[in-house]
Amino acid sequence: MKQRNQVSTLIEQSPRFDVVVIGGGASGIGAAVEAALRGYKTLLLEKHDFTKGTSSKSTKLIHGGVRYMAQGDLKMVREALKERGYLIRNAPHLVHNQPFIIPNYRWWEGAFYTIGLTFYDLLAGKFSLGRSVHLGKKKVLKLLPGISPHKLRGGVLYHDGQFDDSRLAMDLLHVLDDHGGLAINYCGVTGLEKAEGRVSGVQITDHISGKVFSVEAKAVINATGVWVDDILQLDDPSHRKTIRPSQGIHLVLDRAFLPGEHALMIPKTSDGRVLFAVPWHNHLVVGTTDTPIDESSDEPVALEEEISFILDTASQYLDRKVERADVLSVFAGLRPLAAPKHENAKTKEISRNHKIIVSDSQLITVIGGKWTTYRKMAQDMIDTAIRQKLLPPSESPTKNFPINAQTGHSEQKAFGLYGDHSDEIVALIEKEPALGEIIHPDLPYTWAEIEWCCRNEMVVHLEDLLARRTRALLLNARIASKIAEETGERVGPMLEWSPDRIKVEIRAFREIAEKYFL
Repeated sequence: MKQRNQVSTLIEQSPRFDVVVIGGGASGIGAAVEAALRGYKTLLLEKHDFTKGTSSKSTKLIHGGVRYMAQGDLKMVREALKERGYLIRNAPHLVHNQPFIIPNYRWWEGAFYTIGLTFYDLLAGKFSLGRSVHLGKKKVLKLLPGISPHKLRGGVLYHDGQFDDSRLAMDLLHVLDDHGGLAINYCGVTGLEKAEGRVSGVQITDHISGKVFSVEAKAVINATGVWVDDILQLDDPSHRKTIRPSQGIHLVLDRAFLPGEHALMIPKTSDGRVLFAVPWHNHLVVGTTDTPIDESSDEPVALEEEISFILDTASQYLDRKVERADVLSVFAGLRPLAAPKHENAKTKEISRNHKIIVSDSQLITVIGGKWTTYRKMAQDMIDTAIRQKLLPPSESPTKNFPINAQTGHSEQKAFGLYGDHSDEIVALIEKEPALGEIIHPDLPYTWAEIEWCCRNEMVVHLEDLLARRTRALLLNARIASKIAEETGERVGPMLEWSPDRIKVEIRAFREIAEKYFL
């Protein structure tokens, strides 16, 4: 992507756009890519870093949602399974088939879950990733080493998708850039411009330079997740609450707790929630919770009761008890759930379907949704703008559009996680072999990746690099904090940081990292 200062200059020099999207998470990035690929002049604005919030804190799954099927929301599950199929086809270097096993402990569970998951496969149709089958106890213990054999009767094998959320976001931003769109982080919308009662543009505050300026837009899309009400209040101070945030946390453990290639899924825990334990970057991600939150935060913190719930529940199913000292990192995200009609509704019962609202001013707002359906959400947003006659008609091309994977890279190849950009990282190492060294024995990244991300992915702060361009902070918070000094000193010169700025970045990152370990 273009360097950040170049983008800032381009925005000021070209203040008229067809589409301005507010919010650099899954839904906002998706909407911007959808708009740019349809030929509209597009600008994406994010007040922090891309995927700073919920969109980098997911369970790392691209799935239809087995529990949503149990709740009877078959339409949403069918749509999500179809979108899962598009993603695996369009971004095979990032999204792959992940086999799961549901362990059975009572005589009736084997038949019950096999029938239910067979229906799940049927809903996927031609996008099915594999047939669900019942397994005996011996087979479960072989495929899921690390699971407790206590009272185990067998299990059911099924398939879903697994991915890296922030890396998918970065690939989509590269697509946006390749097709003439502009995206900029640390640029917040602080006002809406109106003409004859309709939104005609936005007022922007650049949090890096301090500049305040405005741009015009035919269509303005509010895709700010848990913050959509803030933008809606800029439009109409009297608007009612549309979002009810729910916090979900995950604990990251050593892969030794579940060393096989299969993931564990517990469909109903002691309080009715679902628990996943999923292999990810040679670690194990365990979660999640569903806790109503009154106030949204830029950096949500896991509650002690949530941590205890996951530790206790995971220990019931794993052969080895999980202690607090085993947790390498803990991260929390906020789900932007549509506020229910009844105030006493539980967050786990609120639909994950997305909703699109068009204000009287023709501000388009999206609420709800999840990473799996980001593309469909984006298509619906742009189609809504067309129906409102804000944009000329144009067909969506995104169902079959490769996302940085035209040459068929896979994650198993050298730096395959970077898709078509992997050769650029290899070239850096060929030019300077020392860049091929890993940044720490317990992290899967090389200095070549660090340099490439700094030069190509709009890194502004050290946190951007260690939390989202790489996933060091989420994989092992203490080690990420430990390597912060060396990383800051190495990347500072290429990012034009002064010696004092380098010290500030290291200190700021370590303060954030403290929230990620117990």
